Amino acid sequence: MKNNENGLISADALASDIQRGNRCPIEIIEEVFDNIKSSDSSIFTVLLEERALKEAHASKRRWREGNPLSQWDGIPVAWKDLFDIEGRITTSGSIVLKSNLPAARDADVVFNAKQAGLISIGCLNMTEFAYSGLGLNPHYGTPKNPHGVGPARIPGGSSSGCGVAVAKGLVPLAIGSDTGGSIRIPASLNGVVGYKGSSNSFPTDGILPLSTTLDTLGPLAADVKTCIGATHILNKRPISIPKPKPINKLKFLIPNNIVFEGIQDAVLENFENSVRALESSGASIVRCAFPEFDIIKTLSEEHGYLTGPEVLDLHWNLVHSDKASHMDPRVLNRILEAKDMSARDLVVLQKMREKLIKENHLNLSSHIVLFPTTPITAPEINPLEKDDELYLKTNKLILRNTSLGNFLDWCGFAVPNGTDQDNMPTSILLSMAGGREKELFSAALSIEGIIAQNI
Repeated sequence: MKNNENGLISADALASDIQRGNRCPIEIIEEVFDNIKSSDSSIFTVLLEERALKEAHASKRRWREGNPLSQWDGIPVAWKDLFDIEGRITTSGSIVLKSNLPAARDADVVFNAKQAGLISIGCLNMTEFAYSGLGLNPHYGTPKNPHGVGPARIPGGSSSGCGVAVAKGLVPLAIGSDTGGSIRIPASLNGVVGYKGSSNSFPTDGILPLSTTLDTLGPLAADVKTCIGATHILNKRPISIPKPKPINKLKFLIPNNIVFEGIQDAVLENFENSVRALESSGASIVRCAFPEFDIIKTLSEEHGYLTGPEVLDLHWNLVHSDKASHMDPRVLNRILEAKDMSARDLVVLQKMREKLIKENHLNLSSHIVLFPTTPITAPEINPLEKDDELYLKTNKLILRNTSLGNFLDWCGFAVPNGTDQDNMPTSILLSMAGGREKELFSAALSIEGIIAQNI
């Protein structure tokens, strides 16, 4: 497959090869499965080989007849294992749902992708019930981060298989979900691009939720352009890539509170290098405090997390049944923590979130918020598996920056911006107020190129 300058498979470049007749959808899909089968077996929970080959033959026929469903007809895509796939049980990274009935139909976004000719390869591993930012899974194994040397590193979660599958070049496109960072964190730790939309920016029917309030969807891919194209396809729209907005027309805000606490030296150094590159290209950058960040921190300390009551309600019968003993105990304990929250805690969180979103979106206007996607690079797996206290501490730290965008209903891109001394990726997060997706697309296309030239 054709690779981009980062060595990753670009869906856009692959689509061009198919359009020119240089690549055949059937050969591409056969190559994809060969590569997957010789790779880490914990990346996928299931492969849809029969379905994919059937779809590949149909795609080849359409191109031969000059009647493709879209310009991406024949492109492989893989799905986080909480999207319904017709005929199989949606496991959500767990083993306790295996007695459920198979899905009667594809999730809406899976159906929309098929209608554009994309070929579903399989379902990707994830943190059980999407409830951790680290990506560990005791049931299906933990996908290993493909970067660095020495002991295996975490993939990030909860869309762990998504990040690793794209980073290893197994698929050019993976679709995940993001409640507190579950797309942007694995994108950050695996050195790929991850995009999450704001509320209601994707259809959600046929997706097992974590938090109906905070859940969003989005793609992980080699580049911003692929993420934009995928976003249109998942929403049943023709692919339309906007023109990059001139960098001297963009205005950036960098928070000076919360997001830099506990940051690793290499993450900070690469972030500041990226900022200098943007400034030298003509960007307007202002550093200032974000009072809402401090308010969100206080709210969580005094009232808990908004996700808690929703996930507890969703899985109430399960966590109070015999099946609970077969769950990841770290996930189970985190779900049960919400039982100590009061009705008032939930109401306060809901009211304050609504208030902060209105105020924040008004204050941000068309500014782009910049800060590191994660304050640390991917840590080793083994110590986190052995030490529950370290697991909880690391999980809280790795979710901190990204979760602010979920609470404030931002849309955001995680974009690779370098590596640390162990060759582990770092990432910069570009966020805008929800509803400004089109503006963010144009800006991200410009920013990505400048950052890439500076790595």
